[in-house]
Amino acid sequence: MSEKGLRDVLEEVFSEVTRSRIFKDRDKLTPDYVPEHLPFREEQIRRIASALSQALRGSRPNNIFVYGLTGTGKTAAVKLVIRGLSEKARELRIPVFTSYVNCRQRDTGYRVLADILESLGGKVPFTGLSIAELQKRLFKKVEALNGRVVVVLDEIDFLVKKQGDDILYKLIRMNEELSGSSVSIIGITNDLNLIEMLDPRVKSSLGEEEVVFPPYDAVQLKSILDERASLAFYDGALGEDVIPLCAALAAREHGDARKALDLLRMAGELAERAGKSKVTREDVEMARGELEKDKVYEVVSSLPLHAKLILASILDLTTSRDSATTGEIFNEYSKKTALLGLETVTQRRVTDIISELDMMGLISARVVSRGRYGKTKVVKIQANRKSIETALKEDELIEHLFGKD
Repeated sequence: MSEKGLRDVLEEVFSEVTRSRIFKDRDKLTPDYVPEHLPFREEQIRRIASALSQALRGSRPNNIFVYGLTGTGKTAAVKLVIRGLSEKARELRIPVFTSYVNCRQRDTGYRVLADILESLGGKVPFTGLSIAELQKRLFKKVEALNGRVVVVLDEIDFLVKKQGDDILYKLIRMNEELSGSSVSIIGITNDLNLIEMLDPRVKSSLGEEEVVFPPYDAVQLKSILDERASLAFYDGALGEDVIPLCAALAAREHGDARKALDLLRMAGELAERAGKSKVTREDVEMARGELEKDKVYEVVSSLPLHAKLILASILDLTTSRDSATTGEIFNEYSKKTALLGLETVTQRRVTDIISELDMMGLISARVVSRGRYGKTKVVKIQANRKSIETALKEDELIEHLFGKD
């Protein structure tokens, strides 16, 4: 394509977007946006705010464990309360400090501690520190603040499953040695069984307050979408059945508001790219296919090699049948690592990876009893098989393994 031709294409694309009367403020539909109002979560917000309000009286707030399925408003609610707490503390000139860490993005204990320290104004050298030195610096920083510190650990399950609960234990125990300050933890997870996996000492401390976020139903999702759409779209840009359809589709996915908002945003983007003046039902259906494909592809592509090999093993084993057991998966995975000349991880680690793939929604793993033979997990592919296979085959190491015994 000539330089002039390329400029013409760019001009056409950019002009379409600037002329579009679909989006008024697309960012109001993105996961990063925290609205001023969260409908149907007043009770949960009140409970979290009530627990944290003790900081405004100079007392250490209880630790809080927040759980519920994906897209039920957990993170948005906690961020809303934290923002309000910080504003009130500044107004009253009370030393309250907050730190937010997403453990999916910072899934090592070192990175979690470093992020907390940096968010409180501490310094972490580029060359790094030992974890013991990092803990010492964090302790000194918290003590020097002479106030109440609230640490939010979002998607805490990623940290615990990869690193154990040692970092949580150290953060909680810090209060035993602090004199003028304190640390409170808010743990957020969509794994409803996570708290049962914790050491009893961590479990009793972290579970001082528990707040559950139930799934949204279709009526609630429609109300949420109506409110967000009024901010994100121009009047008349949405067909009458667009929001009800987005709400109904998301309600089937365990009441996931994030999915509903993503679906509505993608439908708007597709309509805008097509030069349309209104988002229609057809745009929603197309967006649904795009999101499913993109999400699965993105997740699978980012998996570590051994997780990909285990997923490839599950695909092979369930080509002509519905499910496979963990023992069968381990044997198939072992064959693949042998073919590649790789070291095989332990069967226990394979079981852990299967649980992680289950949590991501790529597979479903259900524990069943086999009588005197004990228990095993029965595993099925949950996400789109074609999308999984496409992503796996882009890994050159794995591509030629498909279908091999």
